[in-house]
Amino acid sequence: MARLNLVAANKEARAPRVRATARSVPVIVPPSNDDHKDHFINRNGLVYAGSHVIIDLWEAKGLDDRDHIETALIDAVQAAGATLLHIHLHKFEDGGGISGVAVLAESHISVHTWPEKGYAAFDVFMCGDAEPRKALDVFKKAFEPGRVVVGEHKRGVL
Repeated sequence: MARLNLVAANKEARAPRVRATARSVPVIVPPSNDDHKDHFINRNGLVYAGSHVIIDLWEAKGLDDRDHIETALIDAVQAAGATLLHIHLHKFEDGGGISGVAVLAESHISVHTWPEKGYAAFDVFMCGDAEPRKALDVFKKAFEPGRVVVGEHKRGVL
């Protein structure tokens, strides 16, 4: 117990860190080499690694059904035009939810569910020609949520 108190005392003794304001740094983009595809996206004058779509489903159904979630992930991958490499899902005991990931050549789709809350969190990150937003309609149809919250972040902007 003394060690824990010492750690807590050390944490209190440290001065708070001041965070530096984020700033844009120009990056030189080398000329394209048609023989080497880096799978970065060049759309509307913006070059970036990929789109990360964050999907929250509320009042959703089927969130404790492993097979149903696996089918929805496969359908979402196909709808987005991505390439499925592997799916791993883990079902928690005693009415718990399911956590897992579909590993894609273009990146991933992860899922975490809380059936007792009717809530599911999906992260859909894809690069290249894949269209991650198309996964949204698949998840809406599969889980019939009462409420949906969606955010999108461009990753690796040059």
